[in-house]
Amino acid sequence: MEKLNLTSAAGKAKVIGTIVGIGGAMLMTFYEGVQVKMLSFHINLFNNHHGSGAHGGSGGSLFLLGALSSLLSNASYALWLIIQAKMSRAYPYPYSITSLMCAMAALLSTLFTFCIDSKDLSLWKLGWNVRLLTVAYSGIVVSGVMVVVISWCIRKRGPLFVSVFVPLMLVVVAFAGSTILDENLYLGSIIGSLLIVCGLYLVLWGKSKEAAVRNQLAAPQQ
Repeated sequence: MEKLNLTSAAGKAKVIGTIVGIGGAMLMTFYEGVQVKMLSFHINLFNNHHGSGAHGGSGGSLFLLGALSSLLSNASYALWLIIQAKMSRAYPYPYSITSLMCAMAALLSTLFTFCIDSKDLSLWKLGWNVRLLTVAYSGIVVSGVMVVVISWCIRKRGPLFVSVFVPLMLVVVAFAGSTILDENLYLGSIIGSLLIVCGLYLVLWGKSKEAAVRNQLAAPQQ
């Protein structure tokens, strides 16, 4: 679906930008460096003064399970973007597509949750706390608005245009975590963020050049 023309500047920019963006994301993951102090205001969402999670258990097996789950999640998301691009050509109605996907996801999630936590029905109760905010945000913004916008962007610009913004979430999480949730920010995160932004710019520049050439060729001859 995406033409890879390494003889043109636009094609080279897309490849180099993709490599730079992936390199920045991996740098944020595997390299810390010195800690960088930033102005922050801590918001305690969980009213917990003893940390956010427990450490222990079989660390090696959990690490492998997490890495495998992350790999499968990214592969599934990439395939979903491609399927979405093909489906939008035959059925260009993002609202109907989002409604059908959300209905199927709700059904599968309900069945899965009943299989895992069928004994403790209290987990289904929602109060006026962060759990209610999380469910509302996930349902309205993530599963509703975001899918519609992604479907519209894929139909207009293609799956690569959408997927290239995914590493940008790491940048937002790193700086939001350090300023709002009082997490540590390291030099590796800053360098990786700069690489991700540079890679994003290169890919978008390449896509814009290709779009300009297509528009030139498609324009009627005077």
